[in-house]
Amino acid sequence: MANVTRYDPFDIGFEPFDNLFRGFLHPVRLEQDAPQIKMDVKEEENAYRVHAEIPGVKKDDIHVSVEGNTVSISAETKKESEEKEGEKVLKRERYYGKVARSFTLANEIDESNASAKYTDGVLELVLPKKQRANIRKLSIQ
Repeated sequence: MANVTRYDPFDIGFEPFDNLFRGFLHPVRLEQDAPQIKMDVKEEENAYRVHAEIPGVKKDDIHVSVEGNTVSISAETKKESEEKEGEKVLKRERYYGKVARSFTLANEIDESNASAKYTDGVLELVLPKKQRANIRKLSIQ
């Protein structure tokens, strides 16, 4: 019985050139993209409630800004450069860097009464809606 093998026209069988052309001619697949901040946004009668997953980040490295009805969340994780002598890293999958996300809500936010809490990798924002000024009709004389 004969062995069945797959024919690769780019396999030139010469080891140094094989690795060079293999990466050039075949599609490149990225191992890991930057993580996204995943969120749930709920609307209540007088406020919005946001839960954003930001695992592995210190509380001091998270920044939230509110301007009108736009909310921006950013976080940064720093690479720990602690390597012991004789230790060799075989694979590194954890992301180090900055992530950010902005979104717009239907109503303006009352920044002075907004609150934020970070527990177990989840950022919880309570964003009260700004009370609209009473509309007064003017009488025309």
